[in-house]
Amino acid sequence: MTSSNPSSQANWPIGWTVTWVSETGSTNDDLFAAARSGAADRSVLVADYQTAGKGRLDRTWEATRGENLLCSLLFRCTIQDAPRYPRAVSLAARAACASISGRTPRLKWPNDMVIGEAKLGGLLSVASPSEGFVVVGIGINVGWAPDGAAKLRSDDSVATNASSITPLHLLAAMLREVDHCLSLSDDQLHSMHRAALSTIGLRVRVEKTNGEVLIGSAVDVDSSSRLLVRDDHEVMHVIDVGDVIHLRAG
Repeated sequence: MTSSNPSSQANWPIGWTVTWVSETGSTNDDLFAAARSGAADRSVLVADYQTAGKGRLDRTWEATRGENLLCSLLFRCTIQDAPRYPRAVSLAARAACASISGRTPRLKWPNDMVIGEAKLGGLLSVASPSEGFVVVGIGINVGWAPDGAAKLRSDDSVATNASSITPLHLLAAMLREVDHCLSLSDDQLHSMHRAALSTIGLRVRVEKTNGEVLIGSAVDVDSSSRLLVRDDHEVMHVIDVGDVIHLRAG
């Protein structure tokens, strides 16, 4: 569903193609389909509202209409380079939030943005290695947040223009930051990602998709962004996928 397009008035960085819709099921689903039909590298789909927004592990992602940033970004890439893009987008989103709101979120492994322990946003990536692309979806609470979550337009924001922040302002800032992050080397991206993670150094509970539970200390992330957790028997575990609950400082 489309109508008068507010994104046409935005100052998008050169090289990005941004499409706005007032409502859709899922920007990730739509952009994934568009990628298979030949959509260009650095295409972006942003929506005011999603009827079937997705989080990790098939969870729903809900937001009040027009209040939050709900978008997906398409990158044409090799299989080897695909892991760079979710990392770059998460770091870019963090930098954009800081620059326009004065609130600098931390990253919670694997794909959340948090202020303190309150969730501000999250990422969900889907890829087609055989077709050479990855779609990175991101949702960030700008003007609305569910109970217990954080948002950028907050009374305690230090930015003087905090009340005027819009999802499209945040998107434009984020795309500029993505360009910067993608200009960095893999080692630089890894170092920045590690430094931004609030999970490292904490005692954590990891709930795996197979139902197993691991409790230990999160000590690092490897170059593939897998979490390294040392359990109470000093055994190191490499975690690809799982839900992480922060328990206390290690």
